[in-house]
Amino acid sequence: MLDDSDRRILRRLQSDPDQSIPDLADALGMTPSRLSRRLDRLREHGVIRGVRAIVDWRALGFEVEVSLRVTLDKTQGRAFDDFIEAARMIAEVIEIQTFLGRVDVRLSVIARDIPHYQQIYRDQILALPHIADIEALMHVARIKADESLPL
Repeated sequence: MLDDSDRRILRRLQSDPDQSIPDLADALGMTPSRLSRRLDRLREHGVIRGVRAIVDWRALGFEVEVSLRVTLDKTQGRAFDDFIEAARMIAEVIEIQTFLGRVDVRLSVIARDIPHYQQIYRDQILALPHIADIEALMHVARIKADESLPL
């Protein structure tokens, strides 16, 4: 599905997504119209889903990140659906992942500081439906956070 030109385009976009079409086309040795057609095709096939701004939540005053590993009461038929629907409503939950195994869901929660996290935990997290068990892991350091693919 992807040829060498597509891979080159994607590598360049990953390294500098703010490039203009003419600048990107020039760097790739293509015409802007040819590049535009290839980008349109990559979007149509779902390879490129969009361009987004990545906001550094620490720059906005959030200093604490906690991973919560949640086991749900699976005797309830709608446990996953109800839990995820409610968790989506908590603004400080920035990521929700589901798993197969003992842990069913992982939430990434950000907070300004520890008292703020405690408030979120007591008032919102513990109010989520169908929780059987919950484990909190405080993030100390992010060693690698690279969304670029090896193309």
